[in-house]
Parts: sequence; structure tokens; C-alpha cells
Amino acid sequence: MRNLSEKEVAVLQGRGCSSEDWGAVQIECPESLDYINNVHFSGKVTLGRFEKEFTLPGGLKKHSGVRNATLHNVTVGDNTLIENVSNYIANYDIGHDTYIENVDLVFNDGMSSFGNGVEVSVLNETGGREVKIFDRLSAQVAYVLAMYRHRHGLSERLNALIDQYAKERSSERGSIGSNVRIRNTRYIHGVRIGDAAVISGVNRLRNGSVMSNSIAPVCIGHGVIADDFIICSGSSVEDNTSITRCFVGQCCHLGHGYSASDSLFFSNCHGENGEACAIFAGPFTVTHHKSTLLIAGMFSFMNAGSGSNQSNHMYKLGPIHQGVMERGSKTASDSYILWPSRVGAFSLVMGRHVTHSDTSNLPFSYLIEQQNTTYLVPGVNLRSVGTIRDAQKWPKRDARKDPDRLDCINYNLLSPYTIQKMIKGIQLLKNLQYSSGELSDVYSYHSTKIRNSSLRKGISYYRTAITKFLGNSIIKKLENLRPGASDEEIRRELLPTAKFGKGPWVDLSGLIAPKEAVDSLLDRLEQGTIGLEEFSSAFHDMHSHYYEYEWTWAYDQYGSFFDYPLECITAAQVEDIVHKWKEAVIGLDHELYNDARKEFDLASMTGFGADGTRQDKEQDFSEVRGRFDSNSFVTAVVDHIRVKEALGNELIERLGLRNA
Repeated sequence: MRNLSEKEVAVLQGRGCSSEDWGAVQIECPESLDYINNVHFSGKVTLGRFEKEFTLPGGLKKHSGVRNATLHNVTVGDNTLIENVSNYIANYDIGHDTYIENVDLVFNDGMSSFGNGVEVSVLNETGGREVKIFDRLSAQVAYVLAMYRHRHGLSERLNALIDQYAKERSSERGSIGSNVRIRNTRYIHGVRIGDAAVISGVNRLRNGSVMSNSIAPVCIGHGVIADDFIICSGSSVEDNTSITRCFVGQCCHLGHGYSASDSLFFSNCHGENGEACAIFAGPFTVTHHKSTLLIAGMFSFMNAGSGSNQSNHMYKLGPIHQGVMERGSKTASDSYILWPSRVGAFSLVMGRHVTHSDTSNLPFSYLIEQQNTTYLVPGVNLRSVGTIRDAQKWPKRDARKDPDRLDCINYNLLSPYTIQKMIKGIQLLKNLQYSSGELSDVYSYHSTKIRNSSLRKGISYYRTAITKFLGNSIIKKLENLRPGASDEEIRRELLPTAKFGKGPWVDLSGLIAPKEAVDSLLDRLEQGTIGLEEFSSAFHDMHSHYYEYEWTWAYDQYGSFFDYPLECITAAQVEDIVHKWKEAVIGLDHELYNDARKEFDLASMTGFGADGTRQDKEQDFSEVRGRFDSNSFVTAVVDHIRVKEALGNELIERLGLRNA
């Protein structure tokens, strides 16, 4: 870069340019002066080379350069176009090959942290669970910040590290990366914008970071207002969406007038039309509908039906209440929950519920309202096609292309986290039977009612699922066992190798892990032996060892569930476990098969075959929905039965060779 010569200054003045101090304007290439028109320079301005053209949609070409703008303390990279800035751009570094057109005001004023360190009051609107956001925040770090307030030293240490990170990320200059497109945008104040971002028709961006990159660009569209925010790679915020004090994780989508305040959205969340206030939206939290309000709740892998609503305010001490819907839960249309309440994993909520129930130890259940009473149907969701379909679609819908994935996501439907709850569920259901009598019509549990038939079926569903999980685990562990192996060889093959795994497990908003391993990590952070980056990386390390930890947990369960302690297991006992596993898997698959068939019965054909006969109705239904026996899910279930049966038979055959 060099200063302008007197001749070059005269050339620019002839092109309608002006400056308070021409000595503060620097250029790299004199030929670039041909592409600078009607520009006012203020403070120190440096201009790169302008050698390339932009080809716009429709085929229009525009040459890079600066036209019709005011620049104050700005650096402009090579082959960038800045055109028609109605007010000014101030205190910004702009990258290469960037296109900025028809903007009003882009500036940074004083020291800015660009959204890092902003406090988001999740779950409790009145405060107490604030999460300080930063541009490397993961769902797991946020979970610890929000939910481990009982460990005061831990919270202090983690917040201090985030404050230090925010300070390191602070600057008096904003930045716009390379290959960025900014068009028809009114107001950008104190925002750091990453490479390849597309910002079009935005009303206001203030105090935030747009963590875009060339692999996973960020798109911010028409009418958006965003204050005190961070938007991570691969995400889109469009169509008059408004966010205030929000973190938007990787590959999220907010659109169609969505409104959110004091909320966290982690990987692959999707919000349209409705409203969020003080929510902790873990991975794959989805809400599409108008009049749907998510407030003061913690969710993950959740789908909110139209008109879903919760209340956190009982008009006493303010909006202080919170709720938790554990992973995989759903709400039906027009459902309502009065917080505080806790809904077990993979449960379905239908109707209005005002009794502050806690069903966390009864996962895979239905909560149904009948005459202002919450009826609980334990375990029934294990046989639901919808549950299995959800478990299959989540990994396929993980849209993250950025290799630097912030959140750890475990997609397993059955895991030590859910199985431990089923084990507790069986015991508490048996206790209800014992205390109230096996012939009682209805049992009471945590402000819910359970019918006798539902209770008995719930025990059966949980037993089947536990058998399936433990059978899966031992078959996987013995997949490399040699034919004819001795009992001693089998026992050696089954020995766990992981340090952690025994005891209770937790779900840290997508990461399923042993509580002992999590507590050990939190101790290290609290004691100051690791920093913020190491803390985040440790969750990924924990995630990568999931199956080792899982086996350590499962190893302890065979003695109590099958009466076969693995320390002294025999081939005959393994064979018995495999037989029980086959029965459980195939039985559950048949339940799913029959549940899927309901979607193809005559009642489901209502509205098909307009103005025709029953034959027309069936033909119309077949053309639109396909045939039952060729449905992709149905054929997958049939294939699953065949594959699992063959897998079990193969292991039994190998075990049987020992005694041949």
C-alpha cells in the first residue's frame, strides 16, 4: 500500500471524490482509480485492487470498485464492490471479493465484543440461570452453565473464562469477511461477519457475530431484526424474524416471522411462525406453527404441535417457573403444560396438563388429558411407528457441513440413559401395584393417573426394550468371538475396558454420558486445571468413547436383569440371552408393523377417491400414499426382522460349535 500522488488525487477529485485528509488514503494499484467514483474519504482508508467483475443473477455484470459511498477508517480488500451507501461505513475491515450494495449504515463505535459475553436469561425469565453466549458455545457447555448452578465455584470459573474469551474477541473495528454479499440492508452496528455470508434486505443487525464460512455459509434475509446475538455456521434467519439476546447454533433455521428472546437454539433447530421466550432448545427442537409458544422450557429432539403452549407465571412471584421435556418428546396440537413439570424422554403430550407432574422415570409414555386429569400410559411409545421414524430421520437431517462441529449429538433411542429409567420405571410400577393392590382400576403417580391395563402393559414394554438393548450390547461385543470359544474366552471377550460407565447416566442436551465422567470433567474445570477450549474438547472426547462407556454400564446389568452375572457367564447362558433378545426384537418389530398398518386401513382413506366408489377410493389412496407392503418403512421393518434373526442365529451357531 502507498499514499496517493498529487496527480492521483486530482484524478479522484475529477471523479467526484473528496477527503478530509488525502494523506490518509492509500491504494495498491493505480489502475483501480478508474473504478472509484463519488466517494468521500474520512480517517484512514486503504483500497485494494479492483480487477474483477461480479456477475449478478440475471446476467448483469458490475465491476469491483467503490461508488457513491462514504468511508471512515475502512480497509477494502481486493476485487470488492461497495456501491450506493446512503449514510456511511465506519471502522470496518472488509475482505476480498465481497459485494456491498444499497446499504444505509455500517459501523462500529468503540470497543465491541460482537455478542460474546451477552447474558441470556434462559428457563427463568427473572434470572438465575443466565448463559453467557460466545461464538464457540456448544449445547453441552450451555447445559452446564444453565443447570449446574448448585456448583457455585464451577459457575464462577466458567463465567470468568467466557468473560476472558469475550475480552480477547473484542475490538474497536468490525469486520466483513471475503466473498460476502450484503444487499438492500439498513443498519449494521458492531457486527462481525464471516466469509461467504449472504445478508439481504435486513432491517437491523446490532452487537453480534455471524460465524459464516465458505463451507457452511450463513444466510440472513428480508426484514430480520437481530440484537445481541450469535449466529453459527450453516444457519439461516429469514422472513421478518426477530431475535433478541439469542444464540443460534449450527444449521438452524428461523423464519416466517419467528420471534425469539433470551433463547438458545442448538444444532439443526427449526423455528417458524411462532414464538420462543427463555427456552433452551437443544439439537433438533422443531416448531413450525403459528400460535405456538415455547417458554421457559428445556427441549431436545422435540416437535411442537400447532398451538402448543406452556405457562411459567402463576401470578404470584412472577415468571419464575421452568419445565423440562426430555429428549424426543412431542406435543400434540393445542397441548398445554403448566410449569413446573418434567416430561420423560420420547413421550407424547396431548391435552391440557396443570398438575406439575414428573414422568422422567417413565419414558416412552403418553400423557393424555381426560376431564382435567392427566392419564399416563407408560411405555406405549416404544411400539409407535412415529418414534422409530423420528430416530431414523434425525441423523439423516443433520445438515452440518462445517467440519468443526460444536455440539455432540447422540442419536440412540435406547441407551443407558433411557434404559436406567425403564429399570426404575418397572420398579415404581410394581411398587404401585403392591401398595394399591393388583386389582385396582386406577393408580396415582406424581399427579397423574395410570389405568391398571396401562400399568401392566408398561411393565411388559419396558422389559422388552431392556432385553433388546442388553441383547444388542452382548451380540455386538461378541461379534468377533471365534467359533467354539470356551466359557473363559467368552468372559475375557466381555470384560469392559472403559474407566467410566458405571452408575447413573445423564443427557447433556444431546450428549449421553456417564454422570461420573461428567462430574470428573467439571471437577477439573472448577479446580482450574483446564481452560475453556479444553473443556469443550473434553465433551467431544467423551462422546467418542460412548460405546465403551455403554458396555461398562451394561456389563453390570445382566446379573440383575437376566440372573446371569457376566463374570461367570457360560455359552449356554449367552445363547439363552440371544433367544430372549430375538423374541424381544421380533416381537417389538411386529408391534411396529401392526402400528404402521393402521395408516393404511379404510378409516385412513377418508377423503380419497372424490365422487367415486370404494374401489376408486382405494385406487386413489394407493396412487397418493402407495401400498402398505411396498412402503419404505414397512419394508425396512421386515428387513430388520430378517437381519436380526439371522444375526442371532449366527451367534448361536458359533456358540454351539464348542460342544459339537
